[in-house]
Amino acid sequence: MRTRIKICCIASIDEAQLAIAAGADALGLVAAMPSGPGVIPDARIARIAAWAPPPVSTFLLTAETTAPRIADHIAATLPTTVQIVNHIDPREVAELARMLPQVRRVQVIHVENQQALGMMDAYAPHVHAFLLDSGKPCGAIQELGGTGRIHDWAISARFVRASPVPVFLAGGLDDSNVAAALRQVRPYGIDLCSRVRTAGHLDIVKLALLTSAVREADALLYAEG
Repeated sequence: MRTRIKICCIASIDEAQLAIAAGADALGLVAAMPSGPGVIPDARIARIAAWAPPPVSTFLLTAETTAPRIADHIAATLPTTVQIVNHIDPREVAELARMLPQVRRVQVIHVENQQALGMMDAYAPHVHAFLLDSGKPCGAIQELGGTGRIHDWAISARFVRASPVPVFLAGGLDDSNVAAALRQVRPYGIDLCSRVRTAGHLDIVKLALLTSAVREADALLYAEG
């Protein structure tokens, strides 16, 4: 077993290179958002996505809420995967799957309370994975990711156990808490942004500490069976 690592808020090809060298399996490329860090223009997202070497995945984080607009966003940036950061109508995700079956789809679920568990069944038939985050889609200031906050991992653990598709865990993860998160939640992968950065820039030391902590935790969990 190996926990996949997605480094989000990638701002340049230089940052992408640093992330991949540290062991990233996927790069998160943040398009226009109502709030939060890491936003870059679509043209730069397209350049990074075109540069990224296989088998590294490129995730377009889109705040669009309808299938046609998401499809247009994908066409403008050409990622391998689209990460839908809002709780959109599941029928739109189903339509997107029909329109662009070759593009992998990841639905974000913001874990504010137990209601997160009730969202699974509507989305699961139309997505390749879920990503559990700590935003507030209905807040006074809409938060759709990049908060640096930890949510209730007990809810996330229940979600992972019940999900028919892989689940990424996001929200406030760093080298000090990732082992506990992996032990409790057992996600397929983790997603990192604010806590592997210093003054807004990817911090190679923080990233190295994080990836080392993940590999050590993986080894212990594997040994325990």
